[in-house]
Amino acid sequence: MSDKLIIFDTTLRDGEQSPGASMTRDEKVRIAKALERMRVDVIEAGFPVASPGDFEAVQAVANAVKDSRVCGLARALDKDIDRAGEALRGANAARIHTFIATSPIHMKMKLRMEPDQVVEQAVKAVKRARQYTDDVEFSPEDAGRSEIDFLCRVIEAVIDAGARTVNIPDTVGYNLPHQFGALIRTLLERVPNAGKAVFSVHCHNDLGLAVANSLSAVLNGARQVECTINGLGERAGNAALEEIVMAVRTRPDIFTCHVDLDATQIVPCSRLVSGITGFAVQPNKAIVGANAFAHESGIHQDGVLKSRETYEIMRAQDVGWTANRMVLGKHSGRNAFRTRLQELDISFDSEEELNAAFARFKDLADKKHEIYDEDLQALVTEANLAAENEHIKLVYSKVCSETGEMPNAVVTLWINGAEKQGAAQGDGPVDAVFKAIESIVNSGTQLTLYSVNNITSGTDSQGEVTVRMEKGGRIVNGQGADTDIVIASAKAYINALNKIITPAERAHPQL
Repeated sequence: MSDKLIIFDTTLRDGEQSPGASMTRDEKVRIAKALERMRVDVIEAGFPVASPGDFEAVQAVANAVKDSRVCGLARALDKDIDRAGEALRGANAARIHTFIATSPIHMKMKLRMEPDQVVEQAVKAVKRARQYTDDVEFSPEDAGRSEIDFLCRVIEAVIDAGARTVNIPDTVGYNLPHQFGALIRTLLERVPNAGKAVFSVHCHNDLGLAVANSLSAVLNGARQVECTINGLGERAGNAALEEIVMAVRTRPDIFTCHVDLDATQIVPCSRLVSGITGFAVQPNKAIVGANAFAHESGIHQDGVLKSRETYEIMRAQDVGWTANRMVLGKHSGRNAFRTRLQELDISFDSEEELNAAFARFKDLADKKHEIYDEDLQALVTEANLAAENEHIKLVYSKVCSETGEMPNAVVTLWINGAEKQGAAQGDGPVDAVFKAIESIVNSGTQLTLYSVNNITSGTDSQGEVTVRMEKGGRIVNGQGADTDIVIASAKAYINALNKIITPAERAHPQL
């Protein structure tokens, strides 16, 4: 039997640190359940001490997830560790992940601590975390730029203190694959008690090498990889879970380990994370991009038609792409609708939620002839967005745009039980609608991103709009979908406004 490679997903923690990717408690629970269906080994649910909202989200995930281990991040500080232990109290299986920086530049410039103090603090943190759970993980932050002798010293000390997983982060994405793999091999050889812990890696993608560095580490003995769905994460992102998993699955001749994930859940989970965060997946993204299994070249098409293996090293169905083309439309019944949602692993907590989604489906079916899986995903995402913190709703919109005239818009909003109307002119119909909304709410926000994607092909396709807004240093994403792109834009803008009404302070660590 080959070794098991533990998949540690940090989409809910490090992935959320992408500017604009903040998730609500309920959104985190939805993603956690999707990760659990995928059989992810460890789900890092958040950083409990960062804010009351993050504490509640970690607590909610810990209570909702039964089959995966739930982890909370904590600096090597008593208050952080105690807060994490409290948040994870309801988990079937809990892990506390504590960290402190070990590179010379971090110790001197950030911590202002001497090396001996860092070792002492690391050991103290691990021992305190062991009071809450036997499963404690320790990370020497910025290990990729740490001095090897000191790194060995810290790791030996924390393993003696009770850490059972030692995670080596390339915090700033500085390492190259041969260098990072050699670091893992050296640590395993030089740390006397290395056999008492699982060695893990956490790589950032600043040089586009996060996956390559992670796989090099696995080849050199690491048996846990920390990664995120779609490679989401701080700055340029983290190692992409889907790429790590399928590389190990596809090349058993190279990797002497295996993963236990249900890979057919990768694409549905990718779409869910993209929908919630508003971070679109690029078409040529490996595994989960729309073009990942597409062939346009005549030579490639001919080869695939004769034998799929000529140009495809894995099956699209194995990662969750489906060839099912069952058409749903306005004549489709509730049972067909429910069945297709079940096939897409979309479920509802109550019959009322299903009925509301079915009503939205019928409204959409009146606007376009065929409803595709992507439409259903967008429809359910919109339903969930509408259910959360909906202080503002779009009641009515009228936009006039003609050649040679400045577009104008009239908008009616429902705000906490009362209807209010506003009008404005703009450089285009979307600009006019946004200004009309602002004439009512006067939010004081700045629009920093406006993005439009077609959900499916065809002129009757739904447009999915993502906006990013900033206020007082807080960044949020808003989403909306509709066959009318102006309406979709208004929905996205209002969705963002609903999120930014109640600011939440956050503290973000870096690993």
